[in-house]
Amino acid sequence: MKILEIKNLCKVYGKGETRVNALDNVSFDVEQGEFVAIVGPSGSGKSTLLHILGGVDRPTSGVVSIAGTDIGKLDESRLAIFRRRQIGLIYQFYNLIPILNVEENMTLPLLLDGKKPDKKLLKDLLEKLGLTDRLKHLPNQLSGGQQQRVSIGRALMNNPALLLADEPTGNLDSENSREIVSLLRKFNKENNQTVIIITHDERIALSADRVITIEDGRITRDSGRPEVSAE
Repeated sequence: MKILEIKNLCKVYGKGETRVNALDNVSFDVEQGEFVAIVGPSGSGKSTLLHILGGVDRPTSGVVSIAGTDIGKLDESRLAIFRRRQIGLIYQFYNLIPILNVEENMTLPLLLDGKKPDKKLLKDLLEKLGLTDRLKHLPNQLSGGQQQRVSIGRALMNNPALLLADEPTGNLDSENSREIVSLLRKFNKENNQTVIIITHDERIALSADRVITIEDGRITRDSGRPEVSAE
């Protein structure tokens, strides 16, 4: 089943001599349960693509359909609700609320949506993420790897259709990077969670089912065989 459909996606910044085609007629589909790495040199358009898929930016033209919903047809209010319910976002710098503890940070999206957290799911996520004994800790009481695990848990609390990660290991040492990749793969395999990850890390790309290479705003390679475009 196709969980993501992208058709003729374009994103243009500026006009005239300052015009930049950040994305130039990008099209691809992603099946439910795929683990996809998107690679390419800096400035290639991969982060722009992820922001559009995450509903935090809008394309100049083209279609993005997630779980059967054309998100381009949603107004800002409905898009915010859809993003909160159907898209899990993981960033390089965690984006945790400093005055909230682990449990509060993980359940915040649900509370903002007026929902009660699923205690069983929370318990299961805490166990899988190795955070059971850190439940009441604040972000500044956690290591970088633990903070990134909290952000993964937060992204998964709504059972999203799509989990998007933007350089999730970029701020971590090699050991913590391996742990984060292993966790993402674990949720992908055990829960059939669709994962799309933007990365410069060759090890992550080598662990993916599929690698999409972007250069100058265009897809130059889409392969099930792990290949990395060097920066």
